[in-house]
Amino acid sequence: MELDQATKVWIVDKHVEKNVENLQSCTQIVDAAALLRSGEVVAFPTETVYGLGANALSDESVEKIFLAKGRPSDNPLIVHIGERNQLPTVARHIPEKGNRLMEAFWPGPLTIILPKTDQVASLVTAGLDSVGVRMPDHKIALALLKEADVPIAAPSANRSGRPSPTTAAHVLADLDGRIAGVLDGGPTGVGVESTVIDVTVDPPIILRPGGVTREELEAVIGHVELDPSFQVGAVETPRAPGMKYTHYAPEGEMWLVTGEADKVRRQQADMLREAKRNGLRTGVLATEKSADFWGGFAEADVVLSVGSTARLDEVAQQLYAALRQFDEEKVQYIVSETFSREGLGMAVMNRLEKAAGGRVLSV
Repeated sequence: MELDQATKVWIVDKHVEKNVENLQSCTQIVDAAALLRSGEVVAFPTETVYGLGANALSDESVEKIFLAKGRPSDNPLIVHIGERNQLPTVARHIPEKGNRLMEAFWPGPLTIILPKTDQVASLVTAGLDSVGVRMPDHKIALALLKEADVPIAAPSANRSGRPSPTTAAHVLADLDGRIAGVLDGGPTGVGVESTVIDVTVDPPIILRPGGVTREELEAVIGHVELDPSFQVGAVETPRAPGMKYTHYAPEGEMWLVTGEADKVRRQQADMLREAKRNGLRTGVLATEKSADFWGGFAEADVVLSVGSTARLDEVAQQLYAALRQFDEEKVQYIVSETFSREGLGMAVMNRLEKAAGGRVLSV
């Protein structure tokens, strides 16, 4: 694969996007789908983040994802489908609880682990006998998947280890010249990746927290377990995409500080002062409530607010863009707010802990 190819950018007209039938037949979608069928890789928007897609039935095509991203080949990929009738191609059996989850949350930010068929490319599953499948809740993504008419393997469209992309500009910053094309559908909505749940076991196990919360899942299928591998300091080997290696990380060193609010703020201030004494450019990942305080703190060079603690959906939506902005501002040392683990907060905290590479200080 050549990694110096020209990357085509298709901007989908907002008026066309409103009409699903027109969208599937529009030139941008048709061209992008043709590239996917021919074995190329194409980035596209979903409701969570931008994905980097390739034909999930072709090892040769899927290998291009790993090359473009610099992604370890033992890290499985999620398969995206546009219609339920594509499921038999990738999954040999649908457990009853899997069907109930599909009815409740598809299309949407939920990936369901199912027993795989032999048609799925071996590189997609990293040697596992199961495959993660989801149907995205995004008009452009669904139109592309239906037009391509093949299941599409698609991790996030970023270089491995970098914050996931929530705009086409983020994709191009990481992958311009390394992929065939990107469909620009504007900013994504949820902002963090899909929840991954394994229904091949009972009770089902959440392998990655994401856009569908544990509470929402349990309202449909009853009790679900949490995989211990995504807890901080866990030694178990994760079985879900994006959980085995340090991911979502800015280039600067990042620390999370937990504890009583006043103690946390004093500790963070001490850490920023020390970093400044060492000649580092510093940053604070803040909430609306604390941003004004840090804005008047001389040792904080860059202060970015990701929204309100009362609106974790806003925090999730803005998180990756903030991490990327720290890189654009050449920040070398970052201290971050922490959040409740209730609801969507579990996914937010998981991504922050991965971004910090496990650097969590309790005071």
